[in-house]
Amino acid sequence: MRLTYNWLKDFVEIKLEPELLADKLTMAGIEVKALEEVGGDTVFEIEITSNRPDLLSVIGIAREIAAITGKKLILPKSQSHKVTKSQAHKGFSVSIENKKDCPLYTAKIIEGVKVAPSPAWLKNRLELIGCRSINNIVDITNYILFTYGEPLHAFDLDRLSPGGIFVRRARQGERIVTIDAAERSLDKDILVIADNQKTVALAGIMGGKDSEVSPYTKNILLEAAIFSPALTRKARQKLGMQTDSSYRFERGMSPHTAQNASIAATDLILQLAGGKLTLAKSAGALKAKPKSVRVELASARRILGASITAKETKKILVNLGLNVKASGKDAFRAGIPSFRSDISYEIDIVEEIARIRGYDSMPTTLPKITPWPPSLEKRDLVGLVKQALVSLGLNEVITYSLINRALLEPFADEKDPHLVEIQNPLSSEQEVLRASLLPSLIKCVAHNHNQKQEYVNIFEVANVFTEDKGQVKEELHLAIALSGIRPLFIEETVIKDKAGLLHLKGICEALFGKLGINKYEFQDSGNGRVNISVAGENTGLLIRVASRISERFDIKNQDVVAAELSLEKAFVQSNFSRKFSSLPRFPAISRDISFILKDEIPIREVLAALEEKGKPLLAGACVTDYYKGKQIPQGCRGITVSCVYRLEERTLTEEEVNPVHSALRSLLEAHFQAKIR
Repeated sequence: MRLTYNWLKDFVEIKLEPELLADKLTMAGIEVKALEEVGGDTVFEIEITSNRPDLLSVIGIAREIAAITGKKLILPKSQSHKVTKSQAHKGFSVSIENKKDCPLYTAKIIEGVKVAPSPAWLKNRLELIGCRSINNIVDITNYILFTYGEPLHAFDLDRLSPGGIFVRRARQGERIVTIDAAERSLDKDILVIADNQKTVALAGIMGGKDSEVSPYTKNILLEAAIFSPALTRKARQKLGMQTDSSYRFERGMSPHTAQNASIAATDLILQLAGGKLTLAKSAGALKAKPKSVRVELASARRILGASITAKETKKILVNLGLNVKASGKDAFRAGIPSFRSDISYEIDIVEEIARIRGYDSMPTTLPKITPWPPSLEKRDLVGLVKQALVSLGLNEVITYSLINRALLEPFADEKDPHLVEIQNPLSSEQEVLRASLLPSLIKCVAHNHNQKQEYVNIFEVANVFTEDKGQVKEELHLAIALSGIRPLFIEETVIKDKAGLLHLKGICEALFGKLGINKYEFQDSGNGRVNISVAGENTGLLIRVASRISERFDIKNQDVVAAELSLEKAFVQSNFSRKFSSLPRFPAISRDISFILKDEIPIREVLAALEEKGKPLLAGACVTDYYKGKQIPQGCRGITVSCVYRLEERTLTEEEVNPVHSALRSLLEAHFQAKIR
């Protein structure tokens, strides 16, 4: 939207220079995109957001300036116009087909006008904002449009059929030639203004060529109305048009603005074009549902983080056009004017206070950091688990709780509780409630492989069901399944990464880290099965699905690895307390040890022994390489452990690290029968 500095000064006393005024408007959320000095005036180009139709006018911007600067808004005084009755318009009427399409339509007839060029001040003001001057009547409607934000239209009355104005939907195939000389085909989705014989305007968009004001016009009909925003937008899009009028009607109009704009336009026409008002008719009603919002100052102070007084708050809101009344101690109720459709809640009022007071006036404070609560709700923990697994690249699946008994048999053992049977199953596929998620997940793996998916990585979080002494028990489980080969691109080299138990182990460790679980163990029980215990309690397992089982699920020539955990047991051990320590001030010394270790010796025991032996110089030890091949004896694996030495109070020397590192090598040889490489 474009407007000028001097135009704004008609409605508010401005002492700020244009550049400073532009800065203050922008800081209040009304972005001034550009300033231009033209003919002794300054043109502002302002970006208006879609929720502020009240700012699509000079008065709307002036109201904001008045609130920002603390000055009074100077509104033009409406004059009462005496209607000189004319027999020629005795039967004239205004009819609206549907009040939802057009809640209000006002028509004023002014006879004996003299159409002529506009005076210099009016012509200059319009042309500064890019609006071409036509004649005094058309220029007045445009001037009122930009001043009040209400689009008006003037018809040549003598070119309308007698009887009145009809606001209706267009008839299918109806046509009109608009002011831009284009012929347009209409349909029932387009609202039009019509007389007794023809369509004379596209409601809220553009007038018709046949009824436009010309130099020969003597009598005019002045239209001010409110049209449905949705209908205006739909019609404008269908017709491929965009006008200043449609832009405003699409965003909604205040009924009081329409009335005030019509009176102001009549004033100017009588002053600049002469004539007399002979008829004033309207249809519809000025219905603006009263709305108010209660605001507590304590709430506003808490949200803004600033001390704001009741007096200051009231002044800001009154200057914005709100009606403020006390409503209890340190609270008030703000009546919202019809032109502020964007204000509905207390937080909207608080935002208005912040905007006008100035965001730069708010105190600067560090944000409050709320640590994780020591315990979360179960649903929060489930969400955390899902988020962690998705971040690791897994895809969530959801399967049925009812399952075929035969699918559960390969995953059952003597310790498994009784299954929960369905008394009247609809089919053999729905015989029992599942006691494990693995059959359903492996069935999903089979389906994805059949759909030519080379790599499948899925998980499910759901309840499993068991029966114990006549009671049905539910327990929340997590199941993960991996299968296939995925290509990894590393330094322009493609490596085929085959899903295995170590992938599952890494996923579980990452999940335990998210849950703050430190005490867990993976125990290999042979036959491709690894038991998982948390805090000494059996919590789940990792398995390599046997080929005979995979084939039952129609999975051929593909390995499947899967995991199932009891989330109920894991959640009991979750801990979200975090201890933060400062970053190291002194550099570390890293040394590697490569050795051959028997398969049956757990690497976790090796690392624990190294960290205990290396105290206090050893800050940590971790496996950085793992290898099995021709160079490694059968039943062994090659391991590389990286040892990091550091002290917090000073820098270590080689002479201090060497004996500790030698002691760690000796420990590996003596205690774990490792062969140093």
